[in-house]
Amino acid sequence: QVQLVESGGGLVQAGGSLRLSCAASGSIRRINVMRWYRQAPGKQREFVAAISSVSTNYEDSVKGRFTISRDNAKNTVYLQMNSLKPEDTAVYYCNANAQPVVGSSTDYWGQGTQVTVSS
Repeated sequence: QVQLVESGGGLVQAGGSLRLSCAASGSIRRINVMRWYRQAPGKQREFVAAISSVSTNYEDSVKGRFTISRDNAKNTVYLQMNSLKPEDTAVYYCNANAQPVVGSSTDYWGQGTQVTVSS
């Protein structure tokens, strides 16, 4: 019903920047909240940032370095990542709480995009 596709991952040196994108498509009535999570090798998936129509919030370790934004016309969320550190290395996943044309709101996940930060 709703598909999420991430892009923009890659390899970057410490101190560098990357911009992730996540485009939602399908039979969408409304997108409520869009989020980014990440999962490093051997670790649990963790929250990174979220954006709704009224607010944004961030995990403490990325505050001041990452910025989440949203283009409602394109059903796309972005994550601008600056001052990247090796500990930011992970697979980054897009998540959206969305209501399809038929049915109630639920969470959807993208396939993930790899971000690798070298020291």
